[in-house]
Amino acid sequence: MPRNDFGYAAGMARKHSGRVVVVTGASAGVGRATAIELAREGTTVALLARGEEGLAGAERDVADAGGRGLAIPTDVADPQAVEAAAEQVEVELGPIDAWVNDAMATIFSPFAAVEPDEFRRATEVTYLGYVWGTRAALQRMRPRDRGVIVQVSSALAFRGIPLQSAYCGAKHAIKGFTESVRTELLADGSSVKLSMVHLPAVNTPQFEIGRTRLPRHPQPVPPIYEPEVPARAIAWATEHAPRDHYVGAPVWKTIWGNRLAPWLADRYLARNGESSQQTEQSIDPRARNDNLFDPAPGDPGTHGEFDDGSRSHALTSWVARQLTGSRRND
Repeated sequence: MPRNDFGYAAGMARKHSGRVVVVTGASAGVGRATAIELAREGTTVALLARGEEGLAGAERDVADAGGRGLAIPTDVADPQAVEAAAEQVEVELGPIDAWVNDAMATIFSPFAAVEPDEFRRATEVTYLGYVWGTRAALQRMRPRDRGVIVQVSSALAFRGIPLQSAYCGAKHAIKGFTESVRTELLADGSSVKLSMVHLPAVNTPQFEIGRTRLPRHPQPVPPIYEPEVPARAIAWATEHAPRDHYVGAPVWKTIWGNRLAPWLADRYLARNGESSQQTEQSIDPRARNDNLFDPAPGDPGTHGEFDDGSRSHALTSWVARQLTGSRRND
């Protein structure tokens, strides 16, 4: 049975039997945790990602959670591949009820050291992957006049930080793109909903498999949350479709801090932004197997290396879900 943010049974098992939800980036991290959470609720989950070993692991996790999963190896940067995956989902599983865009790729590096092909690739996956996923979903949802698209966003959609220019740029772009498409759907009187779930720092494998040029091991900026925390919020959003949902107090602090005193945030991040994204462990970036252009070998799993000290609940997110449980973004 699924658990709420405080570990108590939520009483939702098998609630959504018959629903079909697509999750991109499903082989690892938040995407994989979301697929597991949906499976616990009885949702059939289509798993899209590049890494076949990770997809196989995610498919097993979904089965262990009592659900049904369909793994489809897909590079979300390829619009034809995303369209083909969406078609396969509808043929094999049925109409898509919700689509979760979560796939990402990044490089931890000062902007001046990022090569053009690296920046392009990170943008194509992290931003255009959402565009192509939204496009494939809308082509099927609009004629039926129903469905939910969830964009997994970040506090970094509101505030850029050093060493992550490609990722921050993509997250800002996703926000503007989503707002544009949402207004078009409203103008057309469509019942299809677009939702954004904004995440804090999360303990995922990206800090072990993401490309880096840093001298020390990358880490999320504390405080860090376990991937199950945003997964619960994302699974909830596939049904309730809030316009925006903020996971954790750090997201609120980032947004309001940047609104009220962006100059102060500039100076704080200039002093602390680089050190807060690295552990004390020295590494050789050239010796790492990263996943920027090709999947990293093996099954990355759901969690990264920062379980010690990572938070397993987000009070603000839980309270917001209780208060807005039935209110949609229309």
